[in-house]
Amino acid sequence: MAGELLAVSVICFICLYGVLHKVDIFSAFTQGAKENTKVAFDIFPSLIFLLTAVGMLRASGLIEFLSSKLSFAFDSIGFPSECFPLVLIRSISGGGALAVLNDILSDVHPDSYVGRVASVMMGSTETTFYTIAVYFSAIKLKCTGKTIIPAITADIFGFVFAVVFVRMLF
Repeated sequence: MAGELLAVSVICFICLYGVLHKVDIFSAFTQGAKENTKVAFDIFPSLIFLLTAVGMLRASGLIEFLSSKLSFAFDSIGFPSECFPLVLIRSISGGGALAVLNDILSDVHPDSYVGRVASVMMGSTETTFYTIAVYFSAIKLKCTGKTIIPAITADIFGFVFAVVFVRMLF
């Protein structure tokens, strides 16, 4: 109820502001919609590529294969191997990561160590490649090298510190 009231209030405020400043609200709205439609078409190929890549990774079984082969290494350092698929998918796709999180939470209890680590990982990391693809496509920038390395580093720290903080706090 409060969210709906807030949305209506913001829309009314924008319309009132436009009328008071003698702005053609309809023209401004349609111009903005036209510009955003162009941006949507510009980023569409990047989105198709990312969605295809995530679908191929999940359907091929590569994620499960890598998880099973590397589980001993992760378990030996205290990193739950059940969270490895989330580590692989999270940087690429938010929807794919939600599906992986759902799989993890259906296998273990959400309040378990693995469930808590997976939940903190989900909340403390970003869909790095998706975000970079969308924003850089929107501004037609092709050189992403100086952005990707710090972004991936931040994701790695998010994954590692999710484990550390869940151990410390629970």
